[in-house]
Amino acid sequence: MRHSGGALGSLSWAGPLIARGEQMRQESNRQDYDSGEFMFGALGDIAHIVDLTDLDDSVSPPVIHTVGDSVVVQLSGEIDLLAFQRMTPLLDAVAAGPYRVVVIDLTDTTFFDCSGISLLLRTYRRARDRGGRTRVVCDRRLTLRIIQLARLDEVLEPVGTVEEALR
Repeated sequence: MRHSGGALGSLSWAGPLIARGEQMRQESNRQDYDSGEFMFGALGDIAHIVDLTDLDDSVSPPVIHTVGDSVVVQLSGEIDLLAFQRMTPLLDAVAAGPYRVVVIDLTDTTFFDCSGISLLLRTYRRARDRGGRTRVVCDRRLTLRIIQLARLDEVLEPVGTVEEALR
């Protein structure tokens, strides 16, 4: 489904967030991306679907799953300006959700620039504004250095594994 203009602008791949009922909540919190849809739990009996069918080939789709009252967003590939534009609607929705902790896993990323810093900071602020926390999983020295230079390591508390982030 394509959108023209509006709040999403050229971010047509994100598609609409479609509310579903109890049937979706009972399904797995993780779904195959080959179907072009992704499900993640939301408030009460509602789940949201984000249409990923128009995702640009240069931006790898995220893998998202819940663990208790936390959500893990695994990013991969290059986190640059294009990825920022493509991932912002999804991470905004996740950060605004009911999860106590939003974990952003960067272990499978191959490139990370200031656009990635903006993405992390935006997610952190949105989760913080509703009383949640954001943690980052990263084991790449250069990416960690960029996070440290931006002084985000003080609030995001980067760790080496998802398990550590969930503690």
